[in-house]
Amino acid sequence: MTRILTRSDLQAVLEPAACLEALRTGFREGGGEARRVSAGLPFPGTATALIPGVLPGVEAYTVKVNAKFPGADPALRGVVCLHSGVDGELLALLDSATITAWRTGLAAALGTHLLAPAGAATVGVVGAGAQAELMVRGLRALRRIEELVVCDTDPARAAAFGVRHGGRALASAREVAAAADVVLLATWAREPLLHLDDTRPGQHLTSLGADEPGKQELARDLLDSVLLVVDDRQLAATGGALAAAGLPPEAADATLGEILCGAHPGRTDGRRRSVYAPVGLPWQDLALAWLAYEAAARGGVGAEVDLLG
Repeated sequence: MTRILTRSDLQAVLEPAACLEALRTGFREGGGEARRVSAGLPFPGTATALIPGVLPGVEAYTVKVNAKFPGADPALRGVVCLHSGVDGELLALLDSATITAWRTGLAAALGTHLLAPAGAATVGVVGAGAQAELMVRGLRALRRIEELVVCDTDPARAAAFGVRHGGRALASAREVAAAADVVLLATWAREPLLHLDDTRPGQHLTSLGADEPGKQELARDLLDSVLLVVDDRQLAATGGALAAAGLPPEAADATLGEILCGAHPGRTDGRRRSVYAPVGLPWQDLALAWLAYEAAARGGVGAEVDLLG
């Protein structure tokens, strides 16, 4: 039998603290080779697949297929297929928009918390979408946020985000960067939103938007001047923030896994700027899909179907 888990099902069984711990463990242990395939379509969208999602100790794997259509709501739609590692049985089909928002936003919150100065308590958000929601939610589970500012290409969406999170809306990414100690970017930008002179010493920035070729949120002069951390050097250099700025894999100072394992010390200079620029890895889909599947099976959440019947 295959368990079908919709957005509402996933929201009922996922819990930020457990997800953050699963992601922290996954970064320490590593999830094997990361393969990401992205192709343009004869429509205004992109087809993307992430394979295979594997983790030590989990007898299952994921294959994720997404359609990305910037003008749609939600802009990302698809499924995460959770298969048994014993015989390939399709254990579950999960809404990928929800899994992706949770794993991306919470992994970004974890990286932000590890790299931002301990006293950084004013958070700025650029792009008030689903991933920003989970970044803020995850970051609040990890540290105190005293003030929040936000901007979006849609002023009404920025204002609504500010109301939900007890913050205020600003007009531009530059204004957000000027006001915040920590800046979280999750946009569809294809031109840099921030340059070096838009930031200040000691500031931390997390950039989620450069997750495929052609997208860029941070300029090269900024990336050249910071402690630069990614989730996977090769992927970041072929389709992430490094590629967008024309930088090679070795331009990244560390991966988040290296910092969590103690192979790199992370931030050691309180005045140095830092950037976390992940692309997103297949094992992260498995980490959250497995949590959701086990919780749903225990609680009887979701419908079951026999696809072979």
